[in-house]
Amino acid sequence: MISVNNLTVTFGGWDLFSDISFMINPKDRIGLVGKNGAGKSTMLKVLIGEQPATTGGVSKNSDCTLGYLPQQMKVSDGKTVFEETATAFEEVIRLEKEIEYVTEQLSIRTDYESDEYSELILRLNDLNDRYHILGGDNREAEIEKTLLGLGFERSDFDRKTQEFSGGWRMRIELAKILLRRPSVFLLDEPTNHLDIESIQWLENYLKDYNGAVVLISHDRAFLDAVTNRTIEISLGKATDYRVSYSKYVVLRKERREQQMAAFANQQKLIEKTEDFIERFRYKATKSNQVQSRIKQLEKIDRIEVEEEDTSRLNIKFPPAPRSGQIVVESKDAEKSFGDKHVFSGADIIIERGDKIALVGRNGEGKTTFARMAVGEIETTRGSIRLGHNVKVGYYAQNQEDLMDGNFTVYDTLDRVAVGDIRTKLRDILGAFLFRGEDIDKKVRVLSGGERSRLAMARLMLEPYNLLILDEPTNHMDMRSKDILKHAIQKYDGTVIVISHDREFLDGLVNKVYEFRHGKVKEHLGGIYDFLEAKKMETLAELEKKEVPRTAKEKIIQPGKTVDYAEKQKLDKEVKRIKVLIEKAETEIERLEAEIKIMDEKLAEPEKFGIDLRDPQHFTEYNGMKEALNKIFSEWESHNEKLSEME
Repeated sequence: MISVNNLTVTFGGWDLFSDISFMINPKDRIGLVGKNGAGKSTMLKVLIGEQPATTGGVSKNSDCTLGYLPQQMKVSDGKTVFEETATAFEEVIRLEKEIEYVTEQLSIRTDYESDEYSELILRLNDLNDRYHILGGDNREAEIEKTLLGLGFERSDFDRKTQEFSGGWRMRIELAKILLRRPSVFLLDEPTNHLDIESIQWLENYLKDYNGAVVLISHDRAFLDAVTNRTIEISLGKATDYRVSYSKYVVLRKERREQQMAAFANQQKLIEKTEDFIERFRYKATKSNQVQSRIKQLEKIDRIEVEEEDTSRLNIKFPPAPRSGQIVVESKDAEKSFGDKHVFSGADIIIERGDKIALVGRNGEGKTTFARMAVGEIETTRGSIRLGHNVKVGYYAQNQEDLMDGNFTVYDTLDRVAVGDIRTKLRDILGAFLFRGEDIDKKVRVLSGGERSRLAMARLMLEPYNLLILDEPTNHMDMRSKDILKHAIQKYDGTVIVISHDREFLDGLVNKVYEFRHGKVKEHLGGIYDFLEAKKMETLAELEKKEVPRTAKEKIIQPGKTVDYAEKQKLDKEVKRIKVLIEKAETEIERLEAEIKIMDEKLAEPEKFGIDLRDPQHFTEYNGMKEALNKIFSEWESHNEKLSEME
């Protein structure tokens, strides 16, 4: 469908692309990868025709159509969401008018044997075929299905587009592109403003789509789910790997090792040849051999290897000061903005050391809850309070936009740092890859990823024991995300993270709170446990409607069949285990309180009249610790049993 032929694009005498060639075939699923600045987004602009080639070019079939979603776009105002989305069917509307005209001509003409009449019949067939391919028969249903899939509610359909945030308006543009059904999708970071469920919907849509897809994304899970071919842009060249992203990473490592070996061998040959030339350059008896070696050097096709970025985003959060056992407690919390109800009935308890995720569709209240927790906004009803000695480090979703663009990178930290930490600002910035002249750059010239890193660096300026991170990985490349994830895993404090990046959340969080339809629901386990449970819940809801009401009949549950009597027995055992869990939790609270008192006494023995030479104090203290460990083990065992039974 599309052929890139010997493409070269030059900027100011420097080749961004040099003699690149590749094909895009029907049903290809291509991930376009490479370092930041390699030219991935520019390649999409070349394909769409926005960026001209210096030499070479792009050719495509006459019937090939393109659907392009850039990272930033202009959106129009004045229409409702449904009306704006319906503009995707402009061709369908034009076809309807033409079909109507041709049909009318056929009805009034009587020259049935003429060539013109035959041409009209053929034209009508072609028009009808194209009309059906574009979904003209059921376009309203298609609009509804696509908007719902991308996270809109039916109540949003009649709202004006200007009422929505930039992320939601980007979804409207994405919906229009999807509904146009182009031959090739060109998508630049399409998941940046989508929630987890919408990303999954888009994955399934693209996997089943009849055309081709060329995709740029920093979402590894999304790339693996959608693509079957990876084109890497590096050093102005394009290398085609006909595998998905994860397999490409393995193959690229092997290819790089081969390149490095070939490069080393060539460098040895060049060095040896240059040494010979230098040694015998002025000896008449060796002049022929010297000239031969010089020509040999000129003919060598020198191997280029992209410099490996060995710098490390060396993030290590400061040790967390000890907080109380309860870090955040939300009791029947509710929030509304005027007539707009966000959520209600939020009962959430976050304990010391928990790492939890807040997930759900955009606009369901995740960021609102975070802002309520840090005291930026008040609850409409109920309460959200922080526990004893909780110090919050808050990374807002628009954190990087809140920084003054006129300050330098260094000044941004220097203006908020106090005390001894000011002597370590360069070290902190170095850990976030700001080195040398980078620290004197103005914030306004930084890329999105650089701004994110700088905003994250501000969290290092003082120790916190609760980190609230709202979409911290937006604009970060895969390498930076991996290192940030590792740092959070090692962090000894409590973490609340809002993210739609499944790969980032996997192995990071141990509990998920879902914000959906104005309610908040707790899910134990990691992000993929949550996603699996969501599928099971959908199945359970379908089956629940079909459950027979007679006690003698079977009760269907996901994955198994249980008699009514067996279910009663199971329910009784579940209640018993829940009682044991409550007793264990009460005992844990009692022991933790006693250990805390003993900690204070042992820390200041003179104040409490304690003789540290008496071993009885330490025997008692160690006994409490052992009892706490034992009851913790019992509590974990009870919870595991409960999870299996439920």
